Amino acid sequence: MKKLFIILVATTLFACGAQKGTTNIDGNGFIAEGYDVTEYFNGKAFEGSNAFIATYEGANYRFTSEANKTKFEAAPSKYAPQYGGFCAYAVGADNKKIGINPESYEIRDGKLYLFYDTVFADTKEKWMEEGAERLQKKADENWMVLKQQ
Repeated sequence: MKKLFIILVATTLFACGAQKGTTNIDGNGFIAEGYDVTEYFNGKAFEGSNAFIATYEGANYRFTSEANKTKFEAAPSKYAPQYGGFCAYAVGADNKKIGINPESYEIRDGKLYLFYDTVFADTKEKWMEEGAERLQKKADENWMVLKQQ
């Protein structure tokens, strides 16, 4: 039991750790951990397929269908997650680039925001509780500097 707890804590710390670069790309080279960013705008979080891949600003995106890939390619900036796909709460509240849980997201003002969510922390909930509009403004300011790091 103690070993399992140590593994869980280590995994969480690794996943929560600050990251470098302007885009949150997973170990397989995908943004949003390979989830289809167009589906978020339909209120769904679906993992994309390796059969439908597009690249935008140096990041690879996976899609559930050719139609979604085509939709993305026609207007990629509309679907690309804010803050390079890093946790919006962490960018706004902590001025840090932190990984995400691809099933924790919000569409606000026509833009995609991703969040970190585990049994230890639900940053989307904190985003709402602490004032999403204020945190969004702060994240926009912070991102101007963070994206250079």
